[in-house]
Amino acid sequence: MNIFKSMEEAVIYISEAIRRIFSPSDDMYPMIGVNPFEGDPYHGPTWVD
Repeated sequence: MNIFKSMEEAVIYISEAIRRIFSPSDDMYPMIGVNPFEGDPYHGPTWVD
């Protein structure tokens, strides 16, 4: 009987993972779009050792 319970738990675990992969995204990121770059690029040494 114990093997059936462990198999059931394995099937539930795998099916929940598949459901999470193929479900719509639940991310709560703000819809702000592309942000402009507001910094200075790094102009370090150009030589390489």
